[in-house]
Amino acid sequence: MLHSRMISILQELMATSSTVTSEHLANINQVTSRTVRNDMKELDRLLSEHGAAIHSVRGTGYELKIFDDRSFYKLLKEETHFFNRGIIPTLPEERTQYLIRRLLLADQYIKLEDLADELYVSKSTVQNDLREIKKTFQNYGVVLEKRPNYGLKAKGNELKLRYCMAEHIFNRREVKSNLFDERISILPSDEISAIRHHILEHIKATHITLSDIGLNNLIIHIAIACKRIRNENYVSIYPDDLKDIVKQKEYEVAVQIVKSIEYDLHLVFPEAETAYIAIHLLGTKLASYKSEKELELQSFIGQDIYDLTRTILETIENELKLDIKNDQELLTGLSLHLKPAINRYRYEMNLRNPMLDEIKANYPLAFEAGILAGMVLKEKLGIEMHENEIGYLALHIGGAIERKKISNKPKRCIIVCASGAGSARLLHYKLKSKFGTSLTILGTTPYYKLNQMSLDSLDFIVTTIPISEALPLPVIEVNTILGGNDLDKVESFIHKIEDKPFEYTKEKLVFLQQTFDTRDEVLNFLGEQLEQLGLVSEAFIDSVFEREAVSPTCFGNLTAIPHPIMPQSDTTFWAICTLQKPIEWADKRVQFVCLLSVEKNTDADLQHMYDLLGGIIDDVSLVKRLLKCKTYPEFISMFQKKQSCV
Repeated sequence: MLHSRMISILQELMATSSTVTSEHLANINQVTSRTVRNDMKELDRLLSEHGAAIHSVRGTGYELKIFDDRSFYKLLKEETHFFNRGIIPTLPEERTQYLIRRLLLADQYIKLEDLADELYVSKSTVQNDLREIKKTFQNYGVVLEKRPNYGLKAKGNELKLRYCMAEHIFNRREVKSNLFDERISILPSDEISAIRHHILEHIKATHITLSDIGLNNLIIHIAIACKRIRNENYVSIYPDDLKDIVKQKEYEVAVQIVKSIEYDLHLVFPEAETAYIAIHLLGTKLASYKSEKELELQSFIGQDIYDLTRTILETIENELKLDIKNDQELLTGLSLHLKPAINRYRYEMNLRNPMLDEIKANYPLAFEAGILAGMVLKEKLGIEMHENEIGYLALHIGGAIERKKISNKPKRCIIVCASGAGSARLLHYKLKSKFGTSLTILGTTPYYKLNQMSLDSLDFIVTTIPISEALPLPVIEVNTILGGNDLDKVESFIHKIEDKPFEYTKEKLVFLQQTFDTRDEVLNFLGEQLEQLGLVSEAFIDSVFEREAVSPTCFGNLTAIPHPIMPQSDTTFWAICTLQKPIEWADKRVQFVCLLSVEKNTDADLQHMYDLLGGIIDDVSLVKRLLKCKTYPEFISMFQKKQSCV
């Protein structure tokens, strides 16, 4: 039987083709290297019976060897089933999630001793975990009430309690009725299936369209409502709001869904609970709009939403220079999204976003634009946009960024070649073969005829001979037989690619093997260093903390990319800090911090810089090597190796 540390170790070994050090595994599981070695011996013993083994490579770490695929994957299948069914959580974050679910779903007070017994840990360990749980509950206005001789109980406004449940009881990726054991299940799986069936039946009959995520959210909230109603915990809605909701088409649909669920699950829904379901329908349904005409869009969504969307796009353009403010598909998509989003805010709904971590990691520039949209909503409507909602806005913006890439006109050039027509044609075809539709070659010319040509329609010149005279456009000098570096130079211009990933950082901005214990210590240290170097003002680090408050900038793989909420500096740079041990950063552990500052009012290709940085932090083996570096030359050499592999 594999315990959770072994499963974590096995996942790390399977995720990489190279070796994994005991230090890394110790950091992941927050144990000592000695514990890792003991776990490895036990894991190797178990794997040896199932077609695999752990090999220790002197000086580099451990690697997984699989000799019998069928036997090994049979073990994985069995252990995964066991893990989903009821393994006892051992990592601090696993215990925290277990305790959150346990407290939210408990009908009565729970004693600290009972929780400690369930988890096979000491009372003091549970008390330490409860500190983090109280912080989580504060975000929802939920408190952990302690009653002498009775124990602990989560209490708060019923709506907010349910939103907290929706976010923490269910897996982010799918609807599950059971995560660790029956003590933290919401409803039996057959009842959840019945709820899903009745929702689909009635929204189909009334022609309401939901996204898959919207459907899952509705299932989750109705399942929670059923659980709470059975325990005689009911929502209350202001009379004026209730009158308004009852008039909506969605209320009639909610009535039909409720009637079916009442019959199937033997429940009675009060009117306010039916209105609660109608609220979720109002906040999750998709508007169907097909016209591409701007005036018809204004009429369909209302002038106020249209003007708000226009203001958001203007703000994004002013700050980030993405050149997407006139994208009609973006204008339509954002407008249609904002209408139910405002309903969600009005009724204090939270929209779960199972893609949030992936959006933040893969579309960071779009996510920053989403944060700007949130700032506009706060300024214009007083709406505090949750990061889940920002993530959905970022999807619309990311789509526009990708469309912009596709619609970009090809670069236009001519070739100046002194070696004759044959060489010029070879150069022509090699460039076309490499760059395809990204490059239009308007012809070739000898150097002496260059001054007879109009250069107005060109973006740049490719030449095999030095051109000393000043020309009104870039000149790229290459060899007649194009080598790799020559192609890189052309590609750098076509896609505005920087040659070196470490161009954004310098030795004075890299701080290795630091010993900080908290996020705030790291950020304050980096802010002080940057201020002493004259790169930022006193307001810089406050803006970084403001950005963290909107949405944490930790991305997994022990990395975080903090940055100010608005551009603050006169140059673009990375200030990098590596830590000897990981620290807690929101809900993730972090050991590699890259404080990013983007130049104010820049026209630079920010998307490429984000792609470049993302490519580094997504590389598990590279981050591991960077964390080991003790000198700047060693650190930079890792970047150079990364670049040479691209």
